[in-house]
Amino acid sequence: MADKKATRAAFGETLVELADAGIPVCAVEADLSGSTTTNKLKAAHPERFFNVGIAEQNMVAVAGGLSLTGQIPFTGSFAVFGTGRVYDQIRNTVCYANLNVKIAPTHAGVSVGPDGGTHQMVEDIALMRVLPNMKVLVPADFNSAKAAIRLAAQTPGPVYVRMGRASVPQVYGEDAEMTLGGSRILREGSDVSIIACGIEIDQALKAADILAQQGVSAQVIDAYCVKPLDEETVLCSVAKTGCVVTAEEHSIIGGLGGAVAELLAEKAPAPLERIGMKDCFGTSGEFDDLMAEFGLDASSIAQAALRAIARK
Repeated sequence: MADKKATRAAFGETLVELADAGIPVCAVEADLSGSTTTNKLKAAHPERFFNVGIAEQNMVAVAGGLSLTGQIPFTGSFAVFGTGRVYDQIRNTVCYANLNVKIAPTHAGVSVGPDGGTHQMVEDIALMRVLPNMKVLVPADFNSAKAAIRLAAQTPGPVYVRMGRASVPQVYGEDAEMTLGGSRILREGSDVSIIACGIEIDQALKAADILAQQGVSAQVIDAYCVKPLDEETVLCSVAKTGCVVTAEEHSIIGGLGGAVAELLAEKAPAPLERIGMKDCFGTSGEFDDLMAEFGLDASSIAQAALRAIARK
């Protein structure tokens, strides 16, 4: 398997590639360009980089203004600041006016690790998903993060791209592509649907291996576009398997699990188990330890799949 990489590592590199291709992207940072990797754009195209200092609300407002000049601004910062501290500006400046701004923070989820619960943003997908005009992309690995950033640049209006700090296995090759409202079936199966996003994709694939050893066939779907959700793929999968597990490195409230639950309740009721943060904050710890502590690992997903199957 290829070396592990963090999804955040794709950010600056892809912005440079887009800029080199003549696409008018720019980065608006809140003094964290080394961590978010937008400093790569600063080095290659300094005229496309704007550091507003530790002033995240101003960061979003400046991005909104730049979008009105024909630029395609990507905001930086950490997810806890880049979505939480700036929510009013995202809502009333960016989304209300449907501006062409891309909210693209890094360091989302408990995989931030030792920084602890104050910095482990596990509510951001819910916050962004509920906003009118906002689209939400949650890439699984480095290559899909590059695809998400390219898609965001090509998509008119507000787009949220969620990236993380931890180095994770690469699921996709360099030819990875995304479509708005799309998803990808990574493994076929007939007994249970495992619908995941972000770094939980690797865990979902490992869970499918665990289940296969027990004679259980799991279909694994990467729901990389949480909004708009690929409803057709979800419904077709559930029609075949009859039960679902969702997995996300995020609260089970309002994120991917919430989106799938809403869809099933309206169109195809079926047993559903949600893997994610169970209405709690994170805590300081190492990545693998936190995944096990909060039941986000492959073993927890496999156990949830067996519970869902038992409820059919």
